[in-house]
Formats: sequence, C-alpha cells, structure tokens
Amino acid sequence: MFHIFATIIGIYVALRLVPPLRWKASVKWIAGIFIVLLSQYHFIGRMVFGNMASPELPTGLLIFMGWLFGSFFLLAVFFLLKDMFSFVILLWRRIRRTRKPPFSPNRVNAVLLTAALVLSGIGVWQAVRVPDVKMVDIAIKGLPSEMDGLKIVQLSDLHASRLLTGERNRAVVDKTNALNPDLILVTGDLVDGTVENRVDDVAPFRDFRAKYGVFSIPGNHEYYSSYVDWMKAFDGLGLNMLKNGHAVVIVNDRPLVIAGTTDRVAPNFGLPRPDIRGALNGIPDNAPVILLAHQPRGASQNAEAGVDLQLSGHTHGGQIMGAHWLVQLLNEGFVSGLYDVGDMKLYVSNGTGLWNGFPIRLGRTPEITEIVLHAG
Repeated sequence: MFHIFATIIGIYVALRLVPPLRWKASVKWIAGIFIVLLSQYHFIGRMVFGNMASPELPTGLLIFMGWLFGSFFLLAVFFLLKDMFSFVILLWRRIRRTRKPPFSPNRVNAVLLTAALVLSGIGVWQAVRVPDVKMVDIAIKGLPSEMDGLKIVQLSDLHASRLLTGERNRAVVDKTNALNPDLILVTGDLVDGTVENRVDDVAPFRDFRAKYGVFSIPGNHEYYSSYVDWMKAFDGLGLNMLKNGHAVVIVNDRPLVIAGTTDRVAPNFGLPRPDIRGALNGIPDNAPVILLAHQPRGASQNAEAGVDLQLSGHTHGGQIMGAHWLVQLLNEGFVSGLYDVGDMKLYVSNGTGLWNGFPIRLGRTPEITEIVLHAG
C-alpha cells in the first residue's frame, strides 16, 4: 500500500512539474519517468537490496538519495498547497467576476522546486548531525528527597545504520558520557539492519557509562531485523534490555524501579506484546517507577498501573514542522516534549537519530535529553 501511494504521488508531481516545461517531448518523458522512479526509492531498495528498513548502500549515496527523496516529498506538499490556493483564487474570481493574468506556471514551479531542494538539503544536515543536549527538569510527585537531582540521559531512535554510522554513534556516546549521568535510558529503535552488518556501527554503545547503569528496550525497528539476535547482541553490549520486566537500582539507600515493555508491533512477529502488569510485577512497595515504552500510545494505562514517569520516543517529533500535527493525531496526542497524564509525567523525545529512508528534519531537531528529577 505504501508503494502504491508513493506511485500516485510520483505521477502527481510529474504531471504538475513536467508538462509546462518548454522541453522536447522525449526529454519531458525522461524527466517524468525519473520523478516516478524517485517516488519508488524504497521499493527499489527493497527489491534490489532486500531490505527497505536498511539498504546497505554507501553513506554518501544514502545522503544524496535522502536529499532527492526529501525534495520530492516537499515538492509534492508544495504542489498540493499551490493547487488548493489556486482553487480558492479561482473560486474568488468567479464570485467577484474579475480576471487577472495568472502567474507563469514555469516561474512558480521553479520557485517551488528551488525551495524544496534547499529545504531538503537543510533537513538532511539537521538529521545527520550530532544532536545538541536538551535539558529538561521534571518534578515527580512523591519522589523521595534522596533522589532529588537524579540525572538521567535519555537516548531514543538511534537507528544505527549505513547513514548513522559508528563514527556518529561514537560522538553520541562521548557527548552522553561527558554529562556524567546517574542513569542512561535508551527507549528503543537502536538499529536498522542485521547484527552482521551493524557490528562496527553499534560497537560504541559498549562504552556508555552511568553511575547506576544503562537500561534499554526494543523499538519497532528491532523487530524488522533479527529481533532475537539483536536482543542477545544488546545484552552483550551492556545495554540491559528490559522486555516486560524491571530492574531495581538503589539510590542513596532508596529503591528506584526502571521498567520496560516490548513494542506494540511485537504480536505481528509472534512475540510478546507490551505487558505493563508483567513489567511491574514484584516491584518494591512505594518505590518510584520510571517506565521505558518506545511508543507513547497507551500512556494513560501505564499511569493507571502506577508509573510515575514514562519515557518514550518513536515519533521523531514529527520530523517536519507542520507534519508533527499528523504524527500527534496518530499517537494519542503525544508527539514531543513533556506531558501530564493523570499523576504520571510523560516525556517524548524527538529522537537522537532517525530512519535512513527519510532523513529529513525541519524545525524538529534531534536531541540527547538530559533529565533532572525533582521531588514534586
């Protein structure tokens, strides 16, 4: 269905851009076919390289193709907005019975194409650069005074791949460790691709350092690429995967629960679905609970189960300003930042990386999140 939809958009963009051009018919056909083929970037990656989630292509080529596909996507949005605007203007002229010469289609299209190319270039740079540190203070109701000031670094959606390679991940690890965190919590989608292909790209994760440990959960992308093998590999890297389970750390002689659930796509692969009750089974009485859940959906049920703070990712903050409204609708109103869900706090990270199939960020920057807890 995704590929069919992409084909329709490709044909739409080709029909809006190519016919007005003063080119030979043969050149127009070539341009139109190129646009439609560009819309099939993911389908070609799936058929030729066997993996839509992580085509094993050179980094430079992935950046170039990401820029082209991002330009195509933005141009499709621009053409849609232009057509809607043109319809309103046409309707207005009919009502007012006025006539004004329209703008030259080629001139308008040239402006829109240039804007798409430039914005896509900026978006790719924003997507692949090493993220800045975002500082967040969160007051937790009932947090013991002994835990006031506890420093957590949340990483999410690292998406180690041929696009976001070991070199970038090394920079993320070094930047994280420099914060001297008490806890490092990773909320899923650490990787794209197989264990064999990502050995060097995930190797830096072994060097995460935090006073009370490093804990992680799977995201939906772990299920797309050898889930069982990755769970073993992550544990071997010292990431302590929490799959519908929990760990108890002692902070100044007080217990703190770090719980984690599997991802909502797990049943599609015959694997255990998220189970908040199972994750919290047997926790110490009156201990604060921090839950790692990749997707923010289901936060209200987690709040009812007694979670004090939920950390999530998955949305990438919507990636593009404006598009985040749609992503928000698809995630129960949660897309980026801090939310109150009953007595629970929910923080949704914009993500530290992103999927290489659409490496664009505009107005929704990546982040390494430094969270400081306070007694509320």
